Formats: sequence, C-alpha cells, structure tokens
Amino acid sequence: MDATRIVTAAAALLLAAGLAGCGGTPSGESSSPSESPASETPAPAASATPDPTATPAAEAIPIPDDCRAILSDDALAQLDGIPLNDPAFGSTGIQPDGSLICAWGDPAADTTGLTTTISHMNRGPALDLLNELADDEGFVCFTPDEGTRCEKTWPNENYPVTDGRTLFWREDVMIDTRYSNLAPSGYTASIVAHLFD
Repeated sequence: MDATRIVTAAAALLLAAGLAGCGGTPSGESSSPSESPASETPAPAASATPDPTATPAAEAIPIPDDCRAILSDDALAQLDGIPLNDPAFGSTGIQPDGSLICAWGDPAADTTGLTTTISHMNRGPALDLLNELADDEGFVCFTPDEGTRCEKTWPNENYPVTDGRTLFWREDVMIDTRYSNLAPSGYTASIVAHLFD
C-alpha cells in the first residue's frame, strides 16, 4: 500500500470517529447543557473480577427474640395455659447461632406439645430440604404468602393423637414446627404475618 492510501485511510478513520461523537440525542432522552465534560469521559473497561460492593445484598429478615410476640391473639388464646419454654425441654429461646426455639408444652404430658425453630437458611439448602421432604417423606408443598410451605400429619405411634410437621420458607428464613396433639389454627400463618408483613 502506498503512502497516499495510508494517509487517506487514516483520514477516513479519524472522520468516522469524529462523526460518531457528534451523533444526536436518542429519542426520548434529553441533553442537559449543565453536563460537565467529565460525563463524556469513557467508562473504564469492565473488570474480569466483579466488584463485591457493586450489588448490595438484600438485608436479612431479623429473627425474632420473643415467642409470644410472633403470634396472633387468636393463636395465643389457643395456647392459653400451656407452658412455654419449660427447662425440661432443653435449650429454648434465642440460640448461639441466632435462631429462636419456642417449645409449647407441659413436661408432665406424655405427648401434647409443639416446638418451632425459626432460623436463617439460604435458598439452596432450604429447597433441598423441602424437595426431600416432598419426594421422600410424602409432605405436601404449596406456595402461600410469597413463600413455600410443606406439611404432613401422621398418627402418633403410641397414643391416639395426630403428630405433624409444618415448614415455611421465605426470604432466607425457615419456620419449622413439629407438633403432637397440639396444632393451633393459624399458628404458622401468624408467625409469617409477624415476620414479613
């Protein structure tokens, strides 16, 4: 290629670059005369490593610290007279990992009672657990209140009463209740309403 063609090609490239910078404002956008020249500085090249602060993590739903405050008046009325967190049931209340355990029941009773654990659980492990319960243990799962709820009941092995387990997961919080002969109507729903509404 001779020198004339090189000069012509270079000039054509410069002209094309200059015209690209003179394009009009796209339809629907406004151009502000107060924009500073710094706003026209090209953005730095994308990094192969994502910036960990670029997308802030969603704030975690706090785990409550009061077993009574999370229940509706109706649920509390159904539990009236039943002891809460008796030492005979072991470690209850706030746990070292930040979870909350609420144990309702009379330690003198043979079977009547319920225990709820509220803890943080990421989506992957939560869905693994719920899918396993549905696939392997016959739990019925559905999606109320913007979350996933799985539940199952069965006859108690020793007494003519019903046992069961209900789990509800939403926004990295798992509410897991196991019970025997004590299933207050609206119990889990009242905890969900307290945490998320």
